Amino acid sequence: MAWKIGSGIGKWSHVLQLPAMHKKGVTCLAGRMVSDRVTIFASTSSDGMVVIWEMVVEPTAGGSCKVSCLHSLSVGLKPMVSLSLAVLPEQEGCLILAMGGLDHKVHIYCGDQSGKFIKACELKGHSDWIRSLDFSLPVMTSSEKHGLFLVSSSQDKTIRIWKMTSDVQQRKDNIGMASYIEGPLFVAGNTSYQVSLESLLVGHEDWVYSVEWQPPRLLLGGKAHQPMSILSASMDKMMMIWRPEKNTGLWINSVTVGELSHSALGFYGGHWEPDGKSILAHGYGGFFHMWRDVGLDSENWQPQIVPSGHFAPVSDLTWSRSGEYLLTVSHDQTARIFAPWRSHVDPGDVICWREIARPQIHGHDINCVAFIQGTGNHRFVCGADEKVCRVFEATLSFLRTLQEATLLKPDNEDFDDVQVLGANMSALGLSQKPIYTHGKESPSSASNDGPDSMETIPDAVPTVFTEPPVEDQLAWNTLWPESHKLYGHGNELFSICCDHAGKLVASSCKAQSAPVAEIWLWEVGTWRAVGRLQSHNLTVTQMEFSSDNAYLLSVSRDRHLSVFSIKKTEEGAQHHLVTKHEAHKRIIWACSWNPFGYEFATGSRDKTVKIWCVQDASSVKLLATLPQFRESVTALAWTGRDRARNAGIIAVGMDNGLIELWSVSGGRAASDSSSDPSPLSVACILRFDPLLCHVSTVQRLRWQKPDSADEKAAIELASCGSDHCVRVFAVRDT
Repeated sequence: MAWKIGSGIGKWSHVLQLPAMHKKGVTCLAGRMVSDRVTIFASTSSDGMVVIWEMVVEPTAGGSCKVSCLHSLSVGLKPMVSLSLAVLPEQEGCLILAMGGLDHKVHIYCGDQSGKFIKACELKGHSDWIRSLDFSLPVMTSSEKHGLFLVSSSQDKTIRIWKMTSDVQQRKDNIGMASYIEGPLFVAGNTSYQVSLESLLVGHEDWVYSVEWQPPRLLLGGKAHQPMSILSASMDKMMMIWRPEKNTGLWINSVTVGELSHSALGFYGGHWEPDGKSILAHGYGGFFHMWRDVGLDSENWQPQIVPSGHFAPVSDLTWSRSGEYLLTVSHDQTARIFAPWRSHVDPGDVICWREIARPQIHGHDINCVAFIQGTGNHRFVCGADEKVCRVFEATLSFLRTLQEATLLKPDNEDFDDVQVLGANMSALGLSQKPIYTHGKESPSSASNDGPDSMETIPDAVPTVFTEPPVEDQLAWNTLWPESHKLYGHGNELFSICCDHAGKLVASSCKAQSAPVAEIWLWEVGTWRAVGRLQSHNLTVTQMEFSSDNAYLLSVSRDRHLSVFSIKKTEEGAQHHLVTKHEAHKRIIWACSWNPFGYEFATGSRDKTVKIWCVQDASSVKLLATLPQFRESVTALAWTGRDRARNAGIIAVGMDNGLIELWSVSGGRAASDSSSDPSPLSVACILRFDPLLCHVSTVQRLRWQKPDSADEKAAIELASCGSDHCVRVFAVRDT
């Protein structure tokens, strides 16, 4: 696809869809502007084809864009995975294309703007796949007219710098300490070019995935100067900047930066900022790392704040008790906390949502999470692709960081009650052990200037952050300790919820039979099982307590809904099945209670949303069925807006990622059981712009707890989806 960015507004828009010339996925693109209007670029694919394209853009504002295929090259059974394109020095009309791939060679092709490229030579030396190629601008030195440099990196852990010069005889006569290894000779146009190996760079300990020349600088007169600096990124979790030594000309590693992480995989790529003052890395964990040179007299590269988020489907989310932050869990095996970070200098300044903690880094995909309501320290319980529920408790360093971020007073003002300062990750990555405030500090077992080894795991350094933490700090120093494990389920956990008083937790697991599909009740505090609720035959997909905790609603893959009566007692909990009803024709994915009454909504794969009410504590009655949606309904969330009218809003999330808001009013509130119910009124009040929505299944919707003092105030709606995204919407009455 071709995209353009609007001048001055920074908004990208789709221009056109390119013809489908490749039969498999495109692995690399490389291009070069040959004039103010024309760009030549090449694409390669795992189908063994390299396609040359021409893009012509009209210079006027809003001008059209045309893309045409000029030529295609077949490279055989071993496809190319990296490309680089440049203009040959002293040959304005000649282009040079470098390809690298699975045959361990760098292939050089020469061509012109017509797109016809002919193979010129091969560069041998690497002993594994070529992962990255990049041409410099033509470089002028004191002894030579012009030289074109090509840098290549490989899975053999090495980097090679190749030099192409047209002044062949003078190059041979100038042999010094920074000598070269003579390579092949090729002809382009009416000029011969000698290829030589300028340098072999060895320093990385794993595959080198990316190499890139520092972007050129514009000099007076508009001429571009190519800095002799190369940035490399590797699977060893390191990025290096290579430069030639001033006296000898030998290339050396002048800057090394890296990360500490729980993943064994490192960086997939590194990029320069156009001014060369910052470098950015991206890696397996979906993360970004950025370093900036903040030194005055000498280089001093320091980590910078960058956006972060999940890199796999986000399965569940929940607001904290007071709604000041959002807790999300994902199949990337992490739990993350996001909060709006307010400026101490100007609290009214622009508020940016940041990841402020990563309380859990697990060894299994996490499927569900519930925040423990009530008083006391911040706690949550979650379930993953294992048979155990795990309970986590906030650390003292997190509570103080939260106060720094939100500029609000914490729920528990007396921090002395919290004795846990932080948590350490265990060797297997399943449990997180507490670090106590009165415990003896242990020195870190790994230095900060290198990657962690497989044999040692660095100790966490719990920190109170006065600015948003960076990736390394999130991964190591913001963990919460695991306080309890809840055993009982026979299969992987699937759904979990907590009552509004913070006294009971309900959990369910994946099931193919009635005995396995039972719902377990756990007592908060003692964490003992106090009930096993049997009704469903297949997996219970979602559960929720009514606002007064009198009922527990559950929906299942067996197409039934169940309502249980729940009463907390000193011995545990009393419960019985009020009703079980076949509610939909397909799997029921979602349910949600009306905060003001005993009405609730269910959403199903049959593309319908139905609204029900509990009658006489013995049955349920269907009140309304919303018009059929275009896609399966996968998420529901009901919030109250006007208690007197029993009015509220239902957010509906669908399998295609779209979200709609429906107003609901009428019926009868739970506190007004004496009056006759009024007719239920439902209407669609908003369909979210698709550009604001998810591009895949909406997994969960959660309303922020509304302000009890002002029920008409703006509230926030959080959503998560299979597209790896978490979104927060501000909803205001109009």
